[in-house]
Amino acid sequence: MAERPDHEWLAIARVLRPRGRHGEVAVEVLTDFPERFAALRRAYLDSSGDARPELAEIAESWWHQGTLVLRFAGVESIDQAERLRGRLVLIPRSERARLGRNRYYVWELVGCAVVRPGGEPVGTVTDVEPTGGVDLLAVRADAASPDAQDLLIPLAEEICIAIDLDARRIVIEPPEGLLSLNEP
Repeated sequence: MAERPDHEWLAIARVLRPRGRHGEVAVEVLTDFPERFAALRRAYLDSSGDARPELAEIAESWWHQGTLVLRFAGVESIDQAERLRGRLVLIPRSERARLGRNRYYVWELVGCAVVRPGGEPVGTVTDVEPTGGVDLLAVRADAASPDAQDLLIPLAEEICIAIDLDARRIVIEPPEGLLSLNEP
């Protein structure tokens, strides 16, 4: 799920185009939990500027040839559906799908401080790179170090020994040589 800049909302879909003659829209699904749309009856549509997103009742949702189609209450024509093009379908952050143990959203990890067990700073997470296997934390090295290098650290339990989202801190115990891989 993509996080909105105001951090209160999570984007779960983006309206692509009208689909049909009665106000339906095809959407790009932005969540890893597309099954949520089967029961979702209300969401919010982002609005331009800093205005609060507007409440939108989802009258129907269904899949058609691999694309999710939504029909919002009150949107009954192609012209009305066209006005939704490009808008994000949002949910409040509090309604996000709960993840299992040792599972995290990328937006929860970005910005976390990365430290060694004794508290020695390593850097700050700037992104999480999927690999098809163990994801990698992209870490901007601590600027206090004179020869700081950006790092890729496997997001593995054996290396990331403690993740405290409330404290915005990840404690790593890297294998020998991992932190020096990028050194010249």
